[in-house]
Amino acid sequence: MLSDSDLVATKVFGLAFTVDNATITKYKGFGIDLEKASGRDHHALPVPAVYIVNKSGKITFAHSNPDYTKRLDVETILAELKKAQ
Repeated sequence: MLSDSDLVATKVFGLAFTVDNATITKYKGFGIDLEKASGRDHHALPVPAVYIVNKSGKITFAHSNPDYTKRLDVETILAELKKAQ
């Protein structure tokens, strides 16, 4: 697991996007404060992604989808983890 609150790795992997001011205002109207939630003022969010890296450091599985509502199911992740062992 990687914690990347500054989105350093996320940006390197090309998985970060900046939220525009209109969306920030809209989120605040729904009670969502990105700065408070993240503790940062970069107004960036990560694209949900799953990478599985085997013991030798090779990426054996990669999945990302810019539509955050379409998440990878747990069964797929577990099956890929078993393959990577």
